[in-house]
Order: sequence, then structure tokens, then C-alpha cells
Amino acid sequence: MRWRVQVRVPASTANLGPGFDTIGMAFQLYTTIRMRVADEPQVILYGEELQGLPTDTSNLVYRMAELIFAKANMEMPALCIEMKSEVPLTRGLGSSAAAIIGGLVAANYLAGDPFTKEEIFFMATELEGHPDNVGASLFGGIVIAVMEKERVPYIKVLPQPDLKALAVIPNFMLSTEKARGVLPEAYSRKDAVHSVSHASLLAAALATGQYEMLADAMKDRLHQPYRMDLVPGMATLLEESHHYGALGTALSGAGPTVISLLKGDEEKLTRFFVDTLLEHGITAQTMSLTPDCVGVQISEEIDNSF
Repeated sequence: MRWRVQVRVPASTANLGPGFDTIGMAFQLYTTIRMRVADEPQVILYGEELQGLPTDTSNLVYRMAELIFAKANMEMPALCIEMKSEVPLTRGLGSSAAAIIGGLVAANYLAGDPFTKEEIFFMATELEGHPDNVGASLFGGIVIAVMEKERVPYIKVLPQPDLKALAVIPNFMLSTEKARGVLPEAYSRKDAVHSVSHASLLAAALATGQYEMLADAMKDRLHQPYRMDLVPGMATLLEESHHYGALGTALSGAGPTVISLLKGDEEKLTRFFVDTLLEHGITAQTMSLTPDCVGVQISEEIDNSF
């Protein structure tokens, strides 16, 4: 049993168009969690991004710690958990996945590492229902994964050093439940073939670094067409962004964030993003993102700069 730990977990984007519930990519935008044994349970949250979240044992991170100790058949001590985050909540940048991975990894460390990374990945995937965001937050880079009954096979791909992303984050929240609620129960064979072919091309382009293929590869028919009305202006962003320097553009996770992969200058693309949403009455912030290639980081050295 260890007494304290700090973990830093990267944010992520999921899907990248047709890689629905399968492909995730990590970014250098972090949730930091300090966890230590205490006399009584306590959850302390810092910063605007975490406002409104529970500060008792119902907090998601605390519940992940309880899960680890229960699965390890160990008596769990009272914990003090402190957390800060750079990741906007419910915007499609993997905030809940980061909390899940952070809680599981930190508690696993305190418990003496009873579970491997792959076992934690399986737990997190079961909780999330898909491996994309949690895989990226855990392993870093680009993670391509599928769900099996007792394991989650995955491949990690490292992006080229000059690849970056630009996210436009509308100033409203969109729950994953609402975004999933607009999806159909069945698809045509034509749309299924489109999905398989484009997801295959996307995975190949990311793995080989042939990013010039992304404009075609990131086209989707499984979820983005059905979510257009949830993010006014999204159709224009997806269809026109390549004229402003984007290699490819997609809804980030369930949205409302839209994200472009690109190289080079992003000034024209930033202006296009903001102006397009303003034309639809939506204010937004943009965020330049650099891929994280490491994933969750564990340290006994506690950062006191919260």
C-alpha cells in the first residue's frame, strides 16, 4: 500500500469522423489528480472547469478508486482527492475519460499495482462503453481499438511531429446522451460500406503518416449527419475547412467541439471557425492542440501549484 500519488492525464478527441467508438487521439491538455490516504474522505476541486462537480464520494474519480480497491479485494482507506483540469467539461474533449483513467490509475498505484495497464484499459472501456477516449488518455498518441468480451485489442500510433490540431469549442454544453439519442438504430448497406471503407482509410493514413488522405478519410455517415442540427454551422465547418488549411475536420467525440488536423499556420482556419459559428449566432473559443504521445503520467512528487 502506498500513501500518495499524482497523475496527469491528457485530454482526447474521439472518432475523427468514421472511426466511431474506435479511434482516439491524445493532446497536451491535462487533468491533474492528487490522491492520498487521509483520515476522512475529501474531494477538493480547483479552477473554473470543474465547477459544479460533486465534492463528496459520489465524485467520479473517487468512485473509480472504490472500484479498484473492490476489484482487488482490498479494504479501501479514506482518500483525499484534489483535482484541477484544463479540459472543458462536456465539450467533446474527453473530460470524463480523463477522470476515469486518472481515478483508476491513481488508485491502482496506491493499492500496489494489482492491475496491469491492459486490465485498467478493459475496466475503463466497460465503464465508458467504448475504448476511444480512455485508450488515448491511458496510452497517449493515436489509439485504434476494438471491444471484445474480455479484452480490448488496440494499436498505438505515434503522430508525425509536425501534426497538430485546432479545436473550435462552442460556448454551450452537449451531453453525450443527447448526442447519441439522435442516432438511428439501423443503417443501410451503402452507409455501412462507406463507414468500413473510410474508417479503414483513416486508420491507414494515420498509421503511415499519409495525411493528405485525411480530407477524404475523415468523411462519415454513421453519426455526424445526424448531429448536424445539434451544432449550428457544423456542416459548413466540415465541408469547407480544407480551403483554409485543414487536412481533415470532424466533430470531436459527441461534440459540440469541432476539430481539424493540420500542419503549418492556423490563422486562416481559426478565423473561418469563429466567423462561421458567429454567422449561426454561436460564440466560441479556439484552442491549438499538440498531440500527447505519452499518456497518463504517474509521480510521487506532488505538484503544490494547484
